[in-house]
Amino acid sequence: QVQLVESGGGLVQAGGSLRLSCAASGRAFSGYYMAWFRQAPGKEREFVARISWSFGSTMYADSVKDRFTISVDRAESTVYLQMNNLKSEDTAVYYCATSTAGTIGGRSYLDWGQGTQVTVSS
Repeated sequence: QVQLVESGGGLVQAGGSLRLSCAASGRAFSGYYMAWFRQAPGKEREFVARISWSFGSTMYADSVKDRFTISVDRAESTVYLQMNNLKSEDTAVYYCATSTAGTIGGRSYLDWGQGTQVTVSS
């Protein structure tokens, strides 16, 4: 059974930094993509970033490019999202997800965590 457990969310001032973690277990993730999505109140869930578990290739939403960095520690089976220069519009619940397709569409992702809240104050 696949388990994705997010952690690291919290309250941070605009311009600050935060690192989210996604502990992944339940199967070998080679051949999968690991992604972060987020959902703000009253808005649709949106793509943030994704990484190939095996190859390390990355993709980012334009809104977070050059500010966020996704990475994977295969030995620890953990995916990270380093968030720098946070803005108020980054406030959302952040979710970890897996896919075999590697697209930015949420419908292609098969497994989801419960999410962790990130709140950015101005």
